[in-house]
Amino acid sequence: MSAISSNKPYRVGRSRTGLGLFATKPIKKGAKIVRYFGPLLDSRKKKDDAIENKYLFELNNRWTIDGSVRKNIARYINHACKPNAESDVKPRKRKVVIRAIKNIEPGEEINYDYGTDYFKAYIKPIGCKCVACEKKRKKQRAEARAEKARLKARAERKALKKAEKQAAKSAKKNGKPVQANGKHLNGHGARSAAGGMAKSGIAVKARGKPRGESRASA
Repeated sequence: MSAISSNKPYRVGRSRTGLGLFATKPIKKGAKIVRYFGPLLDSRKKKDDAIENKYLFELNNRWTIDGSVRKNIARYINHACKPNAESDVKPRKRKVVIRAIKNIEPGEEINYDYGTDYFKAYIKPIGCKCVACEKKRKKQRAEARAEKARLKARAERKALKKAEKQAAKSAKKNGKPVQANGKHLNGHGARSAAGGMAKSGIAVKARGKPRGESRASA
């Protein structure tokens, strides 16, 4: 949708939640952006009190603005948990103005906090889609993936350790030597080890024989 008017610092455009209001010019902190307006509803009147829509802006216990009229451009401003604007409510004047609480650059979406009651009734059931909540969910998903990978690696290490213990127990029961990594030595390796020990014994006896002969000669 095109800009509402060339002299206005905003335009209606596509947002992650549908339509939204976007800055077309730099808006300074504290500046008035747009007025939220519409027919005034009196809660003391049954026909007014019976009206229900998501654009109702309550001023006080009696008066509410029905912002569903198309000329109310402020109705396109979406909720944000970390907004760049706020609603300046003046109950006595029965007036609401949206003001910037941060410097807003061209292209940025204008948003404000709708309040706890509205959030619980309309936003929470479907999930907040503001930038802050999207970042929070993205971080939570990344943490969940990391935790899942950590638990999987832990389970694999535990299973490997259990398998090694079982292999060692089985080898001990069968009287077969086991290497440090849990693998059995083959028969050739065992004989080689035994042969090495036999050779060492012969060598010791060979060294002892000349010494015995020397003492006999003496």
